[in-house]
Amino acid sequence: MSLLFRDQSSPAIGQAIERDTLLLMPIGTTEEHGPHLPVDTDARIAEAYGARLAEAVADECPVLVMDAIRYGYSMKIMRRWPGTVVIGTRTFMDYVFEVCSSLMQMGFRKLVLLDCHGHHSGPLRVVNRELCDAHDTAVAILSPARLSADAFNEVRRSGQGGSIHGGEWETSLVLHISPEVVDMDAAQPEPMLYHSEFVAGDNFMGSQQVTWSTWYLQPSESGIYGDPTVATAETGEIVMRAAVERGARFLAEFNQNQPQDA
Repeated sequence: MSLLFRDQSSPAIGQAIERDTLLLMPIGTTEEHGPHLPVDTDARIAEAYGARLAEAVADECPVLVMDAIRYGYSMKIMRRWPGTVVIGTRTFMDYVFEVCSSLMQMGFRKLVLLDCHGHHSGPLRVVNRELCDAHDTAVAILSPARLSADAFNEVRRSGQGGSIHGGEWETSLVLHISPEVVDMDAAQPEPMLYHSEFVAGDNFMGSQQVTWSTWYLQPSESGIYGDPTVATAETGEIVMRAAVERGARFLAEFNQNQPQDA
């Protein structure tokens, strides 16, 4: 039985609402990821993560996965390399809000956004609060990067700054998900050389004390920051497993603590 929202009939969607089904909304984007990764890297990771997370919790609660949102916001500087499709922050936020609001007006009460693109963390937090205000129920956001950070750091081969954009973390995941689209012969290291006590070395995976864009600290020659040459499918499997296991643990808690009636 499919866990995809799009595969359901209208009556089946109505039954899903009656069962108080949990909805997962994968959110990525389309942008350059250097010469070795596809431009849909973030959306591809979001889609795979959503599918595997749903499978992990399907025996415990009813769950459906929405189609991944494949376009979003990227900084202007990334348009230097072909393949980056940019949606303005406010347009992106309004779009996500309207899609989610439509689902909640339909009757769904349990919604989790899967944030799989570094530039979306701020906008999605605002949308989260707006949805809570509009529908009087809590929406959650999961980040596979943050959920897998400890597991990744235990096995990573790159140093600090090796997984900011198109580096070891993302390359390993895509090698695990769909290795046929990765050109490891074209992979080249471009580590972030600037380090600070205030900014985490891989700031999309760890907490940082200040917000300071790496894109303006050090020019990128290839469109990446990090070292994809040390990436492996095995590391990607470890990362995905950790993100799914920890994400599933949270979803059990989220599902249990959501009110049954608005």
